[in-house]
Amino acid sequence: MRPVCDVIRECCVALVACVVLLSLTGAAAANGQVRVLTMGDSMMATHKSSKKAVSHAMRQQLGVSVVDRSASGARMIYRLPISGSLGLSIPKQFRPGQWDWIVLNGGGNDLLLGCGCRRCDAKMNQLIANDGRSGEIPKLIQKLRRTGAQVVYVGYLRSPGAGSVIERCRDEGDLLESRITAYAAKDSGVHFVSLADMVKRGDRSLHEADMVHPSPKGSREIARRIGQVILQ
Repeated sequence: MRPVCDVIRECCVALVACVVLLSLTGAAAANGQVRVLTMGDSMMATHKSSKKAVSHAMRQQLGVSVVDRSASGARMIYRLPISGSLGLSIPKQFRPGQWDWIVLNGGGNDLLLGCGCRRCDAKMNQLIANDGRSGEIPKLIQKLRRTGAQVVYVGYLRSPGAGSVIERCRDEGDLLESRITAYAAKDSGVHFVSLADMVKRGDRSLHEADMVHPSPKGSREIARRIGQVILQ
């Protein structure tokens, strides 16, 4: 049986190593050495022109270098040739680079605009199958992971129940995110960030007037949750 002092010594060494690693990660972020690519739809892109989007909040909160390729109206499945040049195809938003983290969202426009959040089984399976083995979302994540980057997939804000057109998409959103969560659990380099509990019933402060897109406050809160993953 090993002496207790040896066990304690090894535990202390491991603890010091963890503290040093976290310190180095934080220092790298503070010096802008962590490179982040963001992709996705209007949840990520809202307020880009006023520099209050999620990507801008990430720069301010973490001090990281962020390249934002997100675009309003973007979908996971968008076959028109012009979609790539306009950024409307989320997979085509990717640009090669030495990314440490790739943060993205998507799928909401496919369900809302593609099937009206009604009878969406076929569209859902196109996005991600029940077993997570096929679909445009796993296909894209696998491509991003092959670059060596950590991938953060961000869920959607929920409706505050105040006249939002996305209120009827709640069940579809829950199903989509449950499948992505299960997929992410199979790869330590894939992290799903849920926003399902962020919006309290009747709280309009995290949304714009349309009750769909995030307000500047909402963008900051989304960035905060992403930042917790990157730093921790």
